[in-house]
Amino acid sequence: MADAGDHADRNEIKPYRIHVSTKYLELTKRKLELTRLPHEGSTHKPEDWWEPKPQVERLIDFWLDKYSWRDQERILNDSLPQFRTAIALPSLESPLRIHFIHIRSPHANAIPLLLIPPFPFTNLSLSHVAKAFTSPEDGSASHQRFHLVIPSLPGLGFSDPLPYNAPAISTAADLLDALMARLSYPSYLVTNTGAASPSPAGIDGRLIDSLATRHAATCLGAHLISPPLAPPRPRDAPWEWAKWSVANFFHAGILGYSDDDFAALRRAYMSSPSPSSPTPTSASSASRQPARPSAGPGGLASGLGLGLLLRDPNALAYALCDSPTGLLVCVMLGLRALGASPSQRRGSFSREQVVTLAELAWLPGPEYAMRFWARCEAGRGDDDGAEEEAAGKGRGRGKRVASDSRPRVAITVFLGGEDVDEAGGGGGLTGAEGDDDEVDVLPELKQGEDARERYVFPTWGNARYDVVYTQRVKGRPGLLAWERPEVIAAGVAGLAKEVLRLDKRLEPAVSETHTVPLQRVVVQAENTGKDQGPLTKGKDLARQQVEGPAESSRRRSVTRPEDSGKGKGKEVEPPRRTLAERQGPDALPVLTSPV
Repeated sequence: MADAGDHADRNEIKPYRIHVSTKYLELTKRKLELTRLPHEGSTHKPEDWWEPKPQVERLIDFWLDKYSWRDQERILNDSLPQFRTAIALPSLESPLRIHFIHIRSPHANAIPLLLIPPFPFTNLSLSHVAKAFTSPEDGSASHQRFHLVIPSLPGLGFSDPLPYNAPAISTAADLLDALMARLSYPSYLVTNTGAASPSPAGIDGRLIDSLATRHAATCLGAHLISPPLAPPRPRDAPWEWAKWSVANFFHAGILGYSDDDFAALRRAYMSSPSPSSPTPTSASSASRQPARPSAGPGGLASGLGLGLLLRDPNALAYALCDSPTGLLVCVMLGLRALGASPSQRRGSFSREQVVTLAELAWLPGPEYAMRFWARCEAGRGDDDGAEEEAAGKGRGRGKRVASDSRPRVAITVFLGGEDVDEAGGGGGLTGAEGDDDEVDVLPELKQGEDARERYVFPTWGNARYDVVYTQRVKGRPGLLAWERPEVIAAGVAGLAKEVLRLDKRLEPAVSETHTVPLQRVVVQAENTGKDQGPLTKGKDLARQQVEGPAESSRRRSVTRPEDSGKGKGKEVEPPRRTLAERQGPDALPVLTSPV
């Protein structure tokens, strides 16, 4: 009987509220108080040398004296409809729990969108972008509304880590596709929220590519941001190679190419000379330089010098698990590496935002994120083979498509330069610089030739994908989800428009039903023991945010609950077990509920 109950639990979607043990928060405070910072050098420093001590000292003081995790915890729990569900795959020995945010748009024309956070950020870092997709302001670039699903990748945030024997990228893609199926979305779109080229181990780009190719029957379109494309080759795509050869010979916007592409290529070569790419003598000769993929073999790992450490991620995991200050500096380093140039920034991160990013990595523990990164880095060559083998066995919902059927994608690229349109706004950052609460602008990280970003032509994507929409944006991608989330929304809206025109499976059909059948509401199991209390307060939230419409055919009917326009639903407060009940008086775990 217990086994039957356990099996039922695996398919449940449970409302989730973060709760961290007070004992663990006290331990964090003690570690911050005992921080020892390095001595500053007395010799002359190069201009691009970053001395973080003044900023780190102020952030530690703020963390100790003014920052309240309980306040952030309450804000996250009250403002974001969070859930967790256990997903079983044939390749996994046991189900794996995925933590996700699910916000259903109140608009009748909304379609499902899987929004993947940029690695190594968690879904809780993207709370500010939800409105741009579910209920965009009038006059914005996006008129399409979306039912938004934002997961945390396995091992990040409050999602369980992958087992060691599972291929990282393909298994993560299978889990995310299964999550959309459990939410009653038979078809959906997917988008990155950061540039794929500088992503650590290429995780962002490889994951969305895996979803688009392995699950093409359900993932009907993907929005790629700065993907690491390469020029077409005559053996693989002769027609695309011929078009590229002609356009490149005349360095002109013809055959699907744009004059903006060649201008961006010239700008990239003239602004970043290096021994391996000689400085062009003229702007026109730059366009004739052999074009290369936009990311080096090591991606961000090469730029940060982490290649050696990633060979054995436990070394770095031990260091970061014992030092909140060390993790804070790593967060700042990541912001430097991924951030836009100072001239195009619309604001700065507040101290509270930076510390919260560090807390979101510190509290669950950074070790699983490091191991996920290391396995993705080590499995670059093996991952494609694992995906092909898994596809041949029919794993996952998405059936293997015919070889002549290419995934539909939208591609957003950045033209470089510093002239950035100011329309929209970066909802994730604070206002003008100079506020006492803001972190000083972090200097741009100099990354070396192999890791620097190079311009790619979006038309190159036709060799692998069916490129149905292209967006060229001024400036550099930077921290796109924080600085310019409207660029992401515009790219997804363009993709949705084209996919809806070409594929009726994604088209929402407004149902006459205005409530979700009660028998389809997923709530907490009744037989979970005395530690689990009733969750009657969460039924409205589960009805509105978790359950999609009943499926009578392959096409999904969108239903609108009675309270769909009343915000995020009622607060769900599951019971919490005490520290002593869970792991004894000497343990210092992070407690989350439900478990």
